[in-house]
Amino acid sequence: MNTADVLLWVVAPYVALTTFVLGHIWRYRYDAFGWTTRSSQMYESRLLRIGSPLFHFGILVVLLGHIGGLVIPKSWTEAAGVSEEAYHAVAVVLGTVAGVATLAGLAILVYRRRTVGPVFTATTRNDKLMYAVLALTVALGLTATVAANVLGGGYDYRVTISPWFRSIFYLRPDPAPMAGAPLLFQLHALSALLLFAIWPFTRLVHMLTAPVGYLTRPYIVYRSRDEQPTGARAPRRGWEPSR
Repeated sequence: MNTADVLLWVVAPYVALTTFVLGHIWRYRYDAFGWTTRSSQMYESRLLRIGSPLFHFGILVVLLGHIGGLVIPKSWTEAAGVSEEAYHAVAVVLGTVAGVATLAGLAILVYRRRTVGPVFTATTRNDKLMYAVLALTVALGLTATVAANVLGGGYDYRVTISPWFRSIFYLRPDPAPMAGAPLLFQLHALSALLLFAIWPFTRLVHMLTAPVGYLTRPYIVYRSRDEQPTGARAPRRGWEPSR
């Protein structure tokens, strides 16, 4: 195993994971009020209503597919009675559809952000970097899937990429399986590592937040500052208008 393989498939993953974890801790400690999506719905909603569901539902299916393929060993699905052919067919079909939906939604969101003046003005350099890396990661993953499993003769990433991925978390990294993977899958993995490294410093942090506090948050009381009676008729004696 050469030095490049060790740097790419052992050192880089741990650097990305360390940055991911420590970056979120730093962001929450020093920029808690910036932990938000910085919603731009008030500026434009028509394109947002189309692009946002496409992107979010698509990326959710992609994420679940990656969890199933990378985390769950092949022997477990076979023990559960799921044949390799059935798993492969479902993974390719759902992965391709979800990838296309994610890219389409992302394209709409980028187009909206570029063409709607107030939204473009509110776009930061971090946003531009995040969109570029995210689009690259999704596009490489979709291209690798289509090239290997639709146009090509098929590729079972669960016997190469999945063991490498799990070995990182076992703290027994084995770069050999990933070093022998097809180039498109390697590029997809490297772009994903870059995405995780910049994740804490972008609006993507909102994906790790659940609005649990809304369930117990008290009602917000709004009071008028108008000195005049709030209704068309004079208020009844004994009652004062809310201020």
